[in-house]
Amino acid sequence: MLEKIIISLLIGVIIGLEREHWRVEKKIYAGVRTFAITCVTGAIVTILIDYTSIWLLVITTMLIAFLSASIVYSANLVKGKSGLTTAISLFFTYLIGIIVAYGFYLVGIITALIITFLLIEKKPLHSFAEKLSEGDISSALKFIAVAFVLYPIVPDEPIFGIISLKYAIMIVVLVSFISFVSYIAMKKIGPQGGIPYSGFFGGFVSSVATIVALSEISRKRPVLKDSAYIGVMLAVVSMIISNLVIALVVDTSARTVSIMMPPLFIMGIVAMAFVIKKRKSILNLQESIDIGSPFALGPAFKFGAIFTIFLIVANYANEYAGSEGTYVAAIGGIISSSAVTASVAALAFTGSVSFHVAAETAVLAGIISTLSKIIYIRISGSRELFKTALLPFTIILISGIFALAIWSFYIRSYMV
Repeated sequence: MLEKIIISLLIGVIIGLEREHWRVEKKIYAGVRTFAITCVTGAIVTILIDYTSIWLLVITTMLIAFLSASIVYSANLVKGKSGLTTAISLFFTYLIGIIVAYGFYLVGIITALIITFLLIEKKPLHSFAEKLSEGDISSALKFIAVAFVLYPIVPDEPIFGIISLKYAIMIVVLVSFISFVSYIAMKKIGPQGGIPYSGFFGGFVSSVATIVALSEISRKRPVLKDSAYIGVMLAVVSMIISNLVIALVVDTSARTVSIMMPPLFIMGIVAMAFVIKKRKSILNLQESIDIGSPFALGPAFKFGAIFTIFLIVANYANEYAGSEGTYVAAIGGIISSSAVTASVAALAFTGSVSFHVAAETAVLAGIISTLSKIIYIRISGSRELFKTALLPFTIILISGIFALAIWSFYIRSYMV
């Protein structure tokens, strides 16, 4: 009982400290003491249910709800200001005390940390929200509906004995989460981060869309050619990182990603070497790129469809043509190296193909994707950007091919 009271006290203090932080700027209706007492109250009342009656909890809950409503009334009607955060946070702190009293310590602590984080990040979150368009918000709501409504009701039974729709939706959600994190970073940094930062974070959202956008900037504003070049190289680096993360997410045994890492790591190092060599001479004016929302359902379902197609192709190719047939899926890197990586990693995780075949196919898809990017630059960008990027891209491709060949030979020899 004492342990629960102490944990509730500490949780209330943590949340209350954040609220107390704003006392200098505005009137605070509930600070450290109020939040600490409220959380402890929730814990004690819940503990006392076994000795008294459930009505004690009901009455106390109504009292806390009334106090929270009073804060809202005082702030919004009496003082003429707007805000519900303190009142809602106070009531949630009371609920956390109840959670702790039932012994769910981890749930209570994590919830408290999440609430405190949201309270601390008030200004950044507001700034980020202001930069979101109506299309971004609409796409996010639709995507949430897919992730939390469609996913639970989709049956688990696999189609053609290969993959379930639920698994495909889960992969799409996880990959889109990576894109969303990068999208937030881009929005938060804004144009002041410059083209190189936009290229790096945009590569996680869509390396192809990012490179096309940067190429168009170089064509419209030739003075930014070198900045676009750095952004393009960083987009390749983020594509490599993204593929490694996706492989780890899909194949949680980490065997696929461990085999993928050496050749992709070398490609990334070579790309970064060109970035370091060029970065001192760039003219990094404030410029933003538009690569679309990562929550848009069109790209999400497109990725899911491509992932499923590659998964089926790789599975049947492996079944009828052996491991050599699986490598055919690497051609899909022209469309999406991430989808190829996810599909072959899924096959490796289920035992349909060997881990080294899956890893080699994923790396080949990354190499082919890198090759296609220089073509996109030639089509969408300026001639000067293409000339600048041609040699570095060629060296990256050659280093990736040689690294893959040497590493594959070593792995196969070691396994034999």
